[in-house]
Amino acid sequence: MRTSNPVLSVKTFANVRGNYDSVMTVQGTATKSIILLLLLVISSSFVWKMFMESTDSSVVGPWMIGGAIGGFIVALVTMFKKEWSMFTAPVYAILEGLFIGGISATFEAKFSGIVFQAVTLTFGTLFCLLIAYKTRLITVSEKFKLGVVAATGAIGIFYLLSMVLGMFGVNMPFINGSGGFSIAISLFIVVIAALNLVLDFDFIETAAEQGAPQYMEWYGAFGLMVTLVWLYIEILRLLSKLQSRD
Repeated sequence: MRTSNPVLSVKTFANVRGNYDSVMTVQGTATKSIILLLLLVISSSFVWKMFMESTDSSVVGPWMIGGAIGGFIVALVTMFKKEWSMFTAPVYAILEGLFIGGISATFEAKFSGIVFQAVTLTFGTLFCLLIAYKTRLITVSEKFKLGVVAATGAIGIFYLLSMVLGMFGVNMPFINGSGGFSIAISLFIVVIAALNLVLDFDFIETAAEQGAPQYMEWYGAFGLMVTLVWLYIEILRLLSKLQSRD
């Protein structure tokens, strides 16, 4: 099972196969995903309200930074301690919500209505791809997996390079600018992020068929949440670039 999501890597289920009294199911994973999503919405609403009442980004800055760093640390813990995921996955969702709420409010203050558009596009993409996957309009072949994995890896290297260059004062306007090339790059990244959802669907379904333990439902939901957060942020960035051109 190959997936470019580092959370749902090829070795994720390698050491959890066997005979269990309670096993992972797709429905159970879907239920856990909804729970994580609700936790993320609740925590993001807290920071959103804080920003809208103060209209001062410095007020929500610590919450955003704390959420981003804390979410990253909890994500790493979850990846190495999958059996803890029923506890760590909800914590990740709450922390990531703090970051999402802050960054969403910041974009909304600059581009009115952009968050609603980004949320609509994110979930619209999720449901459309889920339908396409379940009806087999999209076939998850080895070539498809390899292509998405390679593209996602290239994007990761691309972002890492831009971060390193940024530390040395080297600006890359074609990444954050609103030019045609920058928009094309963002559109490509959005497409790849969306295709990662298909790999996640396939990975979760296959893991359930192989009889992974029930706690892996939380882990599968956690992995899906990671992809959704990435997709939402990339759509938000793409929309901001498009509106900057108006």
